[in-house]
Amino acid sequence: MSTATMETSFTESGLAETTGSLQLVSFRLADETYGIEITKIREIILIGEITRIPQTPHYVKGLINLRSTVIPVIDLRARFDLPDAELTDESRIMVLNVAGKTVGIVVDGVSEVLRVSNEHIAPPPATVAGLSNQYLDGLVKLEDQLLILLNIEKILAEESETLAAAVAAAG
Repeated sequence: MSTATMETSFTESGLAETTGSLQLVSFRLADETYGIEITKIREIILIGEITRIPQTPHYVKGLINLRSTVIPVIDLRARFDLPDAELTDESRIMVLNVAGKTVGIVVDGVSEVLRVSNEHIAPPPATVAGLSNQYLDGLVKLEDQLLILLNIEKILAEESETLAAAVAAAG
């Protein structure tokens, strides 16, 4: 499924629009379904050994070594102040490329890749599940549920200095 031949433009929120639709990777955190634009995702990996780093915020799980590249990992549950849960066989690290940096986020499980028509994306309400409106690009109306479309750049922007310091300390 190549998107290279399709015309791409950007909305005010920064989302890429490809001829009226958007490709998302959906994933689960707690009892909610979230989505991130597929162009931000480098790969999805099993959770392996994560090296803890002292004196970092509670949501920074630590660092992983992925093919000789040190990558900081954020626990999205902790970042969103959701209750802790044990990692399961379905838990994954989504490796993202955001603002020129590579970061991993821990999620409960990755569901699927979706192509969503722009008409199915509603603007975010004032608050959703306690998550600040600034972190949302919208709500996607699926057949049997709502998917919360995250603006991962804004979520990770606040952490970029902390994460850069953690990687530098490990290197």
